[in-house]
Amino acid sequence: MARVTVEDCIDKVENRFELVLLASHRARQISSGSQITIPRDNDKNPVVALREIADETLSPGDLKEDLIHSLQKHVEVDEPENEEEEAVPAIAEAPQPATVFEDVEDKPEPEVTFDRLSEDELLAGIEGLVPPEKTDDY
Repeated sequence: MARVTVEDCIDKVENRFELVLLASHRARQISSGSQITIPRDNDKNPVVALREIADETLSPGDLKEDLIHSLQKHVEVDEPENEEEEAVPAIAEAPQPATVFEDVEDKPEPEVTFDRLSEDELLAGIEGLVPPEKTDDY
């Protein structure tokens, strides 16, 4: 690769390995028809990608997010955090119908609570799991 171009990019992307990943991803995008943001000057796609990173016409953070997104097989959809935005009411919130044998006024509805785990508690629980025994099948 062009040494001058790589040396220009090192102050934009601190890790050389990450720079190679980002530049190769961008070069593949250019090969698949993505618009370039600088003049080509008869350069090949990897050099154009490095020059785009060096000239900061593309953000390394945006390239990294796009690379991660392209490698993901399952993309999680963010759930709304606010309960008021929730379109369907929860089952626990729905009023329970009274049966023939119950007197609704005598008995208050029990409050439903759920256990909440912090991220650290969840990670500690996952790390405590025992890995499956290895067999000859795989």
